[in-house]
Amino acid sequence: MPARTASRAPGPPCPSLPRSAPSRPPRAFLDLGAVLTAPGCARAWTRQILWEWRLTRLADNAEAIVSELVANSVNASQALPGPGSLAIRLILTLERGELAILVRDDLPGAPRRGNPGADDESGRGLLLAEALSDRFGWYPLDGDARGKVVWAALKAPGEAGACFIP
Repeated sequence: MPARTASRAPGPPCPSLPRSAPSRPPRAFLDLGAVLTAPGCARAWTRQILWEWRLTRLADNAEAIVSELVANSVNASQALPGPGSLAIRLILTLERGELAILVRDDLPGAPRRGNPGADDESGRGLLLAEALSDRFGWYPLDGDARGKVVWAALKAPGEAGACFIP
């Protein structure tokens, strides 16, 4: 049976999309298990989200921060019973020209900064994340839930409002 192409009469014009930024700032979430592959997955996902938001200039620093914060949660979870029992949530938001990176985990207590020696292979994650970010901190989760959120913020100069296309 030969293929046919049907012609259609043009319908009513499509409504135009608004040219302004969306009313809500963009947000993206990624849930991860506390496994050794989590930091790599978080880096790749972050690069893709920043590409979609047209913030590729922030990708290198954002990926490094994400990798260190997720790796810190994974490493700290090793003391918990059961493999992969910890859930980690990575959140990216863009608001008022600032990219916020938040890593939530169920580990109690404050994140601990290392004091590595020159030959140590680990212990620099939080120091690196703090050095690469414009602002950095953490807070405990409210209520009965145990856990915390460690966050870092990067300025996105000249990107506010114009970088996200729905």
